[in-house]
Amino acid sequence: MNQRIVLFDGVCNLCHSLVTFIIKRDKNAKLSFASIQSEKGQQLLQYHGLPTNDLKSFVYIEGDKCYTKSTAALHVCKRLDKLYPLLFIFIVIPKPLRDLVYRYVADNRYKWFGEKQECMLPTQNLKKRFLT
Repeated sequence: MNQRIVLFDGVCNLCHSLVTFIIKRDKNAKLSFASIQSEKGQQLLQYHGLPTNDLKSFVYIEGDKCYTKSTAALHVCKRLDKLYPLLFIFIVIPKPLRDLVYRYVADNRYKWFGEKQECMLPTQNLKKRFLT
């Protein structure tokens, strides 16, 4: 399995914006998506030994490797078009420090950006990139 999957909180407005941002910068459609709340998202979390009720974690799966939080975000940047892969240099910052910033944003995202009552629904032409 060499699939590249981004798991995100499907009711988070910030997460929805980030998924849209990623899609626009992934012109070759290398990445697939699933909400953490979806059946597929829950299965992938279980498979990788991650908690199924942690909506604060952004998850990136590439083949058999699984990354969370800031490390996941940096690995996703590595797969985007143009200059975004250069952001991967921030991997040299110790994970606890990177995740401190990540957790601060994750803890406040609903307050700052709001939340939806239901998971985002992809447009017809994007449905093939979303796993269910």
